[in-house]
Amino acid sequence: MTRTATLTYGDQTIELPVIEGTEGELGVDISQLRAKTGLITLDPGFGNTGACQSGVTFIDGDQGILRYRGLPIEQLAEHSTFVETAWLLINGKLPNKAELDQFSKRLTKHAPLHEGFKNHFEGFPLNAPPMAILSAMINTLSSSSCDGKLHEDDIDDLSAKLMSKVRTIAAYSYRRSLGLPFIYPDPKLRYVANFLHMMFSMPYEQHIASQEVVDALNLILMLHADHEQNCSTSTVRVVGSSKANLYASCAAGVGALWGPLHGGANVAVLEMLEAIHEGGMSAAEALALAKDKQSGFKLMGFGHRVYKNFDPRALILKRAADRVLGRLGVQDPLLDVARKLEELALIDPYFVERKLYPNVDFYSGIIMRAMGIPTSMFTVIFAIGRMPGWIAHWKEQNHDRASRIARPRQIYIGPKEQVYTPMDQR
Repeated sequence: MTRTATLTYGDQTIELPVIEGTEGELGVDISQLRAKTGLITLDPGFGNTGACQSGVTFIDGDQGILRYRGLPIEQLAEHSTFVETAWLLINGKLPNKAELDQFSKRLTKHAPLHEGFKNHFEGFPLNAPPMAILSAMINTLSSSSCDGKLHEDDIDDLSAKLMSKVRTIAAYSYRRSLGLPFIYPDPKLRYVANFLHMMFSMPYEQHIASQEVVDALNLILMLHADHEQNCSTSTVRVVGSSKANLYASCAAGVGALWGPLHGGANVAVLEMLEAIHEGGMSAAEALALAKDKQSGFKLMGFGHRVYKNFDPRALILKRAADRVLGRLGVQDPLLDVARKLEELALIDPYFVERKLYPNVDFYSGIIMRAMGIPTSMFTVIFAIGRMPGWIAHWKEQNHDRASRIARPRQIYIGPKEQVYTPMDQR
């Protein structure tokens, strides 16, 4: 028997269906609310609004749970790879060996960019933000790789092209900013190692990343591969709801991710660490300022809007950070500040009682800095990691026959009807 919620407004009473998810989540279906009552809901930031039913990712923020297609993130981090996890997200199941081999071959095949793309890169100024280049070049891929129509039989190949070429575009955008020659992908290298090769190799000397660095970056990409209906994923779905092609939709996702409140959060962590170090503050002094609401100082990388407990991704990355930083032996004052902040915050009653634990952005930033990845590339790497999730949601939406073009309503608060005043009377 379908459950309902009763809404009473004035002398009207209506029954609204209650939808239950597989994990017991409940939502009131208000799709007929305006038609039956003339009312709409107002929910700035959509924090209490479900825009879709999705089978990609499950989050329980209170319990600190994150699962991709039902698989706990802890199990994937221990046993899987970014490429296998990408297949899982896009196709809804773990691949068998033949499927994974085929997907890996497609990624290798599609890694090079058409030589004509070099002209596009040269059109950007040297100081162009890598995220601007990434978004523009993904849209450029759309003009050369698809005709703007949906071809369901091509989705596997389109997905592999986008996932593969986005890392080449990212590496080239970094090289462009330094005026360095572009480095072709090496078909003998796997996904992450190939990206680091294109980032850091020179024509006369190939960069061979250590296994510790490859494993850590692989883990960062995997942990960022999807996170339910976040700002950028919602953007991909909104754009895709108009039947925009996969590349155009994901380019829009890059734009949403670019914001400092979303993909730029780990950049904000490094900027905070620099401010603490350059200002001569100790970690204890920084924590004291963070607790003083009048100080204006905010401790970045602690707490999370969704997780009211420890971010499960942060627990995994914390262990990786300890391992990688120890093996790399990096001497960096900012990393020393970060470790001291973490140590003190985890035992400070103010932060513990409010469950303001270090989040994934805190650890991903310090790990990438230790790898030698510049801050300007942090959000780009986030975009590479999030690409499988965007593709999965775009595909899911376009397979949903009940999907409609996104068109939110509003409460108008502007002036009432006015009379136009001619120029000579103003």
